[in-house]
Amino acid sequence: MGHIDVVAERSFDEPVLVEGLPGVGLVGKIVVDHLVEALDMELYATVHCEALPAAAAYTGGDRAVRTPLRLYAAPEADLLVLQSDVPVSPDAAEEFAACIEGWFREESVTPLYVAGLPREGATDAAAADGREDGGEDDAAPASSLRGLAVGSGAALLDDVGVPAPESAGLISGPTGALLAHAMARDLPAVGLVVDVDPQFPDPAAARVVLEEAVEPITGVDVDVEALTAQAERIQRAKEQLAVQMRGRDDEAISQAQRLRMYQ
Repeated sequence: MGHIDVVAERSFDEPVLVEGLPGVGLVGKIVVDHLVEALDMELYATVHCEALPAAAAYTGGDRAVRTPLRLYAAPEADLLVLQSDVPVSPDAAEEFAACIEGWFREESVTPLYVAGLPREGATDAAAADGREDGGEDDAAPASSLRGLAVGSGAALLDDVGVPAPESAGLISGPTGALLAHAMARDLPAVGLVVDVDPQFPDPAAARVVLEEAVEPITGVDVDVEALTAQAERIQRAKEQLAVQMRGRDDEAISQAQRLRMYQ
């Protein structure tokens, strides 16, 4: 059974939690990693789940080892993030949701779950042009953001003007498991679906999530220019994880997908 070890007691007032589990485009992870760095967020709790890979994470300049799944906090902003250094299975995500459910209810936490929707034709277009990575000559179209909700999460989306999806779809992987848990347990939640490059880390899509959802919902001012200025560095840093994920079962990768009639 999973559990959470709180390492720094903090008080919150109806906080928002941003989920950053690795998924297609690594968009959620880029969002959360940027928030932790830009806001100098502090480690709030370590997450222990039997379904997680047995691994110990560490950071530069610090001898301490930590779990690969952690919660960071900016208490003054009533903001938390879920950061992960490893791909997470739906079972691990469900275990995490179950062990934190009581705390969600007690603190009135509203989670923002992030899923990338692969751009249609992106993979085929890159292959046709013989491209292996992004560049100035093959700039992707701007990402659009759509919002889903469970319970009172709908009011948050209405307040900040995030539109509903135009067509049917499905969110699978760990992020889908978290949203399914919220629906089954009647917990408020928001699902954010953004167009992403299906092959490579997508800092531009992460910027859209920050500017159009995280900032207006939380009221936190985040320097998103750094995501553009450091896009190449971010892509290189995340590429190894993206390669690891491409070799895993699809169930371990969070992603949104379109559903069509008679498919």
